[in-house]
Amino acid sequence: MVSWIISRLVVLVFGTLYPAYSSYKAVKSKDVKEYVKWMMYWIIFALFTTVEVFTDMFLCWLPFYYELKIAFVVWLLSPYTKGSSVLYRKFVHPTLSSKEKDIDEYICQAKDKSYDTLVHYGRKGLNVAATAAVMAATKGQGVLSDRLRSFSMQDLSSYQSDPVNSGSGTTQPAAAQQRTRTMMRSKSESYKGEDALSSHCLLTPSETKSSCRD
Repeated sequence: MVSWIISRLVVLVFGTLYPAYSSYKAVKSKDVKEYVKWMMYWIIFALFTTVEVFTDMFLCWLPFYYELKIAFVVWLLSPYTKGSSVLYRKFVHPTLSSKEKDIDEYICQAKDKSYDTLVHYGRKGLNVAATAAVMAATKGQGVLSDRLRSFSMQDLSSYQSDPVNSGSGTTQPAAAQQRTRTMMRSKSESYKGEDALSSHCLLTPSETKSSCRD
């Protein structure tokens, strides 16, 4: 655990921060030799970082593994050994020069395929989003129509219930008026009977008049 922490600190400070500052100085001073030197270092360090990912997973159990990593970073940076320049000139540059055309073609194909794939999946994503939006709008319209329909049915029921109530209120005065009319008719008929009786009494002889008077 201690070896791992020390190796990470060495790689961070001496393998990343110090070369980054030295590259800044080379760019600022426009020194071609220093610029080429640190460019070669960064190429080697990029390869080292890539290989380190796999070696940390499969070779970390080896004794003195982290110590070897520290020694390798120091060897790359040392102005006496010039490890980065040696690795670049003897191994990296010849390999990349022989495979440069194939690598360029592969990168161009990867760019084209990635662009086509991005466009394809972008269109699919837009279609899915549009379908989801249409479905959401349709569902929202259905819910709104159901609510409006329920509100209209409630209004219709309330409208239908109001005339019933008003009709029940108007039937009561109508019944009272009917009763009043029947009573007035009965009274008028009684008055007509009395008038007929009185006229009959006046038309009869004197005997009948005395009886009518009695």
